[in-house]
Amino acid sequence: MNPSTLSVNGLARPLFETLVRDADRLRVHVERDPRGVTFVDAGIAAAGSTAAGMLIARLCMGGLGEAALLAGPREGWPTWLHVHSSQPVLACLASQYAGWSLNATKEETGARKFSALGSGPARALAHKEVLYEELGYRDGGDFGALVLEVDRVPPPLIVDKLLRDCGLAPEGLGLVMTPTASLAGTAQVVARVLEVALHRAHDLGFAVGDIVEGNACAPLPSPGADGLDAMARTNDAILYGGQVHLTVAGDADAAHDLAMKLPSGNSGDHGRSFGDLFAAAGYDFYKLDGALFAPAEVWVSHIGSGKTWHAGGMRMDLLTGLWLAR
Repeated sequence: MNPSTLSVNGLARPLFETLVRDADRLRVHVERDPRGVTFVDAGIAAAGSTAAGMLIARLCMGGLGEAALLAGPREGWPTWLHVHSSQPVLACLASQYAGWSLNATKEETGARKFSALGSGPARALAHKEVLYEELGYRDGGDFGALVLEVDRVPPPLIVDKLLRDCGLAPEGLGLVMTPTASLAGTAQVVARVLEVALHRAHDLGFAVGDIVEGNACAPLPSPGADGLDAMARTNDAILYGGQVHLTVAGDADAAHDLAMKLPSGNSGDHGRSFGDLFAAAGYDFYKLDGALFAPAEVWVSHIGSGKTWHAGGMRMDLLTGLWLAR
């Protein structure tokens, strides 16, 4: 795809500033370390909120996507989340995707080991992932925001790495911490339903630069009782309740193939809860079928031919069985 003049960090900056300014309203807690790095706790010690999660989702998409709650229940579930982007490749792959591996041993930290995947626009400053060479995109500037799905503040060693790799002064770095087992964490993960589709399209070899519009929705579960439960719920929400509509250019046959191959139903593991599958895999993501990580139902519309193809289907019976108390 052609390089873009859009800055995901520049567009995300006012969203981060809103998160800091409206901390009390959003029930998040803001701290600055002695150097000036800004930390936003959206669910560790702070209560956080779904509203904070929706704002963080927009921030994570580099200011190039919208996220909102849909009014009114449907399909037996009361709350649904909708995301949209007219720059889906930059919003989802260049910014929102959790692709930056950040690890430190217990010897390095002097305490517990630290392991996290960084998502959000600061990834485009560090350029540590091969994906950016494929996208032909690199961001610049004096501000960067990164979202971490963690239950504690990253150790100084990791913060130092972020500053160094992003080329930022401490006052230019904003870190947002959203444990999945929190209101904000659950919302911002389910808001990745469009990103999951883009990532799967990339894995399938589709020319992602041809994806020009993306709309998606998924049911928003209550936060899980712990991190593993929360991870299972948010993944199930997308795998069995996620609906995605992609508008694409390029070859019509490729668009048809994408529609047929994209839904999670193409996985042999489809139909079992993520929690059960993850346990059976020994809690090793790399042992899970990559085809499972996709939305449940897909529409692909092709510019030029005017055709739309549909594949997959939701399994709300499975989700309500998992989420509703009996």
